[in-house]
Parts: sequence; structure tokens; C-alpha cells
Amino acid sequence: MKVMQLLPELNSGGVERGTLEIGRALVAKGHESVVVSNGGRLVPQLQQEGTRHLQLAIHKKSLSSLFKVRPLRRLILQEQPDIVHVRSRVPAWITYFALRKIPQKNRPHLISTVHGMYSVNAYSAIMTKAERVIAVSDSVVDYIHQHYPHCPKSSIVRIYRGINLKEFPYAYQPSAAWWNTLYQLFPQLENKTLITLPGRITRLKGHEYLLNLISELKQEFNVHGVVVGGADEKKQGYLDELQQRVVDMDLQEYVTFVGHRSDIREWLAASDLVLSLSTQPETFGRTTLEALALGTAVVGWNRGGVAEILNRCYPAGLVEPENAEALFKKIHQLLATPMPPAPVQDFQLSQMTDQTLALYQEVIGLR
Repeated sequence: MKVMQLLPELNSGGVERGTLEIGRALVAKGHESVVVSNGGRLVPQLQQEGTRHLQLAIHKKSLSSLFKVRPLRRLILQEQPDIVHVRSRVPAWITYFALRKIPQKNRPHLISTVHGMYSVNAYSAIMTKAERVIAVSDSVVDYIHQHYPHCPKSSIVRIYRGINLKEFPYAYQPSAAWWNTLYQLFPQLENKTLITLPGRITRLKGHEYLLNLISELKQEFNVHGVVVGGADEKKQGYLDELQQRVVDMDLQEYVTFVGHRSDIREWLAASDLVLSLSTQPETFGRTTLEALALGTAVVGWNRGGVAEILNRCYPAGLVEPENAEALFKKIHQLLATPMPPAPVQDFQLSQMTDQTLALYQEVIGLR
């Protein structure tokens, strides 16, 4: 079969990673994989793994994107995919208008993936109007049922995201060279108990909870808070605000912002505890899963996709949402008596790719 996936750009993030993973799985099984996007730094990897990339500016949230309807329709007629799989709202709208003028008998099957709990409005509703709607967790299934009741329950398919356990092996330890480089760059981290908050710098990630925790814990434990994640231009003001708070709280020796890192596996493995404290429910929580797979304990709010992962893999890490006192108690308990997680059995990448390809084949078989 031939599958065309559409997304805004190919730079970084869960949507992009999922696109590459499905492309790789399609090629491995002898199918044809095509991706349409505005391009980005992951394009060479995508092509190296056997997927063709077609560049089209389907990334802008503006009415000018409607000028891409005809070019996309031409691409679809030219490529004749069996499946068109949309992974984001702007590409979904452009695809919707592009398919309307293609005769039913020549039209590919349409599949969408709801990767996020988007703002609830007519613009977001487009993600629920495909033949099959993939939800990346049970929390997303509930979100669709609650906010888009027009979407038939029979159309929604829950397929968890997954990770490759070979890339995140249990009890993995970074190399001596990595540790040496780390201590050269950040000597303040040596011989410390590292409490890490991974993720891009945005107000949603709960950095304030980390600062308050470190402020309280440093009286009793040799802790250091690490923020792994960069700030894009729009978020630079918030990063400045956080760094000022560190100064105001006199935490300069106890908190380090390490910026965007490509060695996230090493940081998660080097950490004593990883936190997931987003102020909104996460749709899945891949970083939580990666840390647990490596054998690092994770503490997170009991909601959304993170709660689904923790319930199955490390229930000791669950905390009542937004309850700072319960969070402190939980972290204190785990620092005093460490409880490493057991090896992860669920949420494997192969399960995600097998279920997605099976869904493609099922939908094609319906015609």
C-alpha cells in the first residue's frame, strides 16, 4: 500500500517523531511511504530511511494556506496514495478542501491522529472528521467523546505512542566521556542528587513547582534542579523570568538550565528523579516513559497520558494534580528511600507501528 502523511514541518517533537517511525515501519514492510510538509531538519533522516519527502508550505495558521489546496490536490492525484494520514490541524483543513473535488472513487482513505488536547472549536474539530481517528491515549479518547460527540465512537481507535526499548535500555549508564564533558560544562552538578524537569521552556511545564521543591529540599538533601529544554524566541521572556526567580530565591547554586539537548537519554539516565508537572494534562508523556524505561523514577500529576503510563509502570510516582504539599512529601519519600521502577513492558514502538499499519490495511479492505 501507499501512505501519504501530512504535517506542518519536520523539525522536532512527538508528531514529527511519530511520522518518521511510521514511515520507517512502512518501508520495512515493503510499502511505499510519502510525507508532505514544509521541510525541516529531520528531512535527511526521513529520506535516508526510505520515505520520499514532498515539500509544500502547509504549516501556516493563516488564510493564505488555502492557496495550497490546489497544489496538494495535484500531489494527491499524481501520487494516488491509498491512505492520506493528517497529523495536524492546518494540513487537515487543506487536505479536507483538496479531497472535496476528487471523485469519491478516486479519493484516498483519510485518517487523522489527535496528538493534542487542542482548544475546543470548529477549527480543531477537523481532526475528528476522518474515516478513522487515532487517539494517542485513553485521555485523548475521553477528550474527543466529551468535546466532539459528532465523532462516531466506532471511528476512534486508541493507539498509544511507543518507544524503542533498545534505544532506552533498562539500567543504562552514560559513558565516562559524557560524564567528563558534563562536569566540564556544569561543574556544579558533580556529586549532586539530580532532580530533572525535561521539556521546552513554556509556562505549561510547571517550572515553578521545581524551584519551590529545590528551595525546600536543599535544607535536607544534596539536591540540584536541572531544566533540560530550550526556549524559542517567543518564550525567551519567560526563561528570563524564571532565571530572575532563581536569583530572587537565592537558588543560583541549586538550579541549572542546560538548554536544548540532543542527548536527552543521557540526561534522563543521569537523573535521580524526573518530574512531569505540566499545568495541563499531557496527551501521552513520552519523556516519562523514556525515563522509566531507563530505570529512573518519575513523579507526575495523576492525570492525562502521564497518569496512564505511571499507573501501569510506576504507580509510586503518582501525585494528586497541583497539590504542592503532596508533591513535596512524595519527592522527600523517594529521596529518603529510593524506589527504582521495574523494567517497562508496555508502550513499545513495535506495538504502535504494528497497530497503525493494521489500521491502514483494515481501512483499505473496507472499500
